[in-house]
Amino acid sequence: MKEVRYFYAPDIASSNELPTEEAAHCLRVLRLQPGDEIHLTDGCGGFYRAEITTATNKRCLFDVIEEQHPGKAWHGHLHLAVAPTKNNDRIEWLAEKATEIGFDELTFLNCRYSERKQMKAERIDKILVSAMKQSHKFEKPQLNEMTDFKKFVENVQSEQKFIAHCYDEADITGESHSDQPKEMDAGKPFLLDVLSADKDALVMIGPEGDFSVDEVRWALAHGFRSVSLGKSRMRTETAALAAVHLMSISHMK
Repeated sequence: MKEVRYFYAPDIASSNELPTEEAAHCLRVLRLQPGDEIHLTDGCGGFYRAEITTATNKRCLFDVIEEQHPGKAWHGHLHLAVAPTKNNDRIEWLAEKATEIGFDELTFLNCRYSERKQMKAERIDKILVSAMKQSHKFEKPQLNEMTDFKKFVENVQSEQKFIAHCYDEADITGESHSDQPKEMDAGKPFLLDVLSADKDALVMIGPEGDFSVDEVRWALAHGFRSVSLGKSRMRTETAALAAVHLMSISHMK
């Protein structure tokens, strides 16, 4: 069976022309011609079956044959907020794999122990588009700019808000004076056990040095709940991907 390739046409409601990069891939790489059928997504839930009408060196025009809005494979709105890693390749890997699994929104956090204070949003957005097409999805995750941790916690809206960290209860209550994360989680529920499938969900993942104790306390004071992602100690990007996977499983239709 011939592989079905998807193209990103965010302006399809007002234009019957592929964006420049998509046109180049369609015509120069795949060498498609007028009369060939292509599959398009607008990144907002729409799927379109179309036929190429004009193909030049730089332009690809099409006519839409069929339009569908099949919906997502999961319920609700799934939001991941994560402090980006120092190694940019690892956060790009996360963006790709999380999109393949399926989620709705990605926010980068500027935390006390963050080693990266800026992100190239344009590069990450291209990765989200590519992963969306490769995994045959019709909604591109919303990408937000780097946000200060406390401002994010104060203003974000979600029916379920979780913070995954490595501290135990004694650290948070002040009975322990250590500001360093423990080797194992203690006393926190496993994320999958407390997720409700009928409610939107948000999970925050800290930087490679974890959140600070004060940041965890701040989140708890603003309606977040501490959770565990399991007994293994994970890198930031691994923990973030695990969080997306657990949210996806719990909200699967």
